[in-house]
Amino acid sequence: MRWQTGAMKRPIWLAAAPVIFLLLWSAGFGVAKLGLMHAQPLTLLALRYVLVLAALLPVALVVRPPLPRTWRAAADVAVVGFLIQVAYFGLCYVAFKSGVSAGAVSIIVCLQPILVALAAPGLVGETLSRRGWLGLALGLAGSAVVILARSKIAAENPFGLACTVLALLGITAGTLYEKKYGVAHHPVTANLIQYTVGAAFTLPLAIATESLQIQWDWEFVWVMAYLVIGNSLLALSLLLAMIRAGAVSRVSALFYLVPPLSALFAWPLLGEVMPPLGWLGMALAATGVAMASRKA
Repeated sequence: MRWQTGAMKRPIWLAAAPVIFLLLWSAGFGVAKLGLMHAQPLTLLALRYVLVLAALLPVALVVRPPLPRTWRAAADVAVVGFLIQVAYFGLCYVAFKSGVSAGAVSIIVCLQPILVALAAPGLVGETLSRRGWLGLALGLAGSAVVILARSKIAAENPFGLACTVLALLGITAGTLYEKKYGVAHHPVTANLIQYTVGAAFTLPLAIATESLQIQWDWEFVWVMAYLVIGNSLLALSLLLAMIRAGAVSRVSALFYLVPPLSALFAWPLLGEVMPPLGWLGMALAATGVAMASRKA
């Protein structure tokens, strides 16, 4: 399999990457919510990252993937890991713990494609067409319809809302940084660096602020298996590969489909039924993503 992307021929697997990424990433929210019923947020994240490293280290010893050629290249991978694994996931989980509703978090995080589109021209030299902007607007409207159809937005915890805004800035900064400075690395190498950074920050914080108590049962074992393999290894690797291979604004537009698909997965996972209005929102979001993702 060819991991290097750019001027060379695009690998076939990259065509299926958006669909696979959306399914894995979107289902992860409902699965993580199940996990938070068994462990506190930072404890859950720290355990997730430690298990990812435990799974990757034997693979690295057998495969012996090439390391980054320079310290700067390794630092760039580490920065992206911090922005996504610590800033984005960590702050979102803390926001949930503080009492912020899933609807409020989803609405705020859904602003990520807009922020990327605004910053991309100056930071990475990418511009978005009028059709692209219309697609982003439709995507945001569709996601908002789904969220409002499922949630009653009540008074939210100010601290939790601040954490959610910082999480939004984290995933936005990580996306733009990867596009500007990221280069193709072997996925084992990139994941080892990024999840080492994630564990290095979340584990001490969990020890300092949480009880580290975990309610172990078969449901929690299944949850951790999905978060480690589906969310941490497969979905994030696909996201970074898509950012390097395509326009960052089009890739970010995929995030508009995450709240609707998350709501759809929450139906069987958590028993949260999708109202009829929610299906209309999903159709709007899908149309918006198709418009924003289409090349001129």
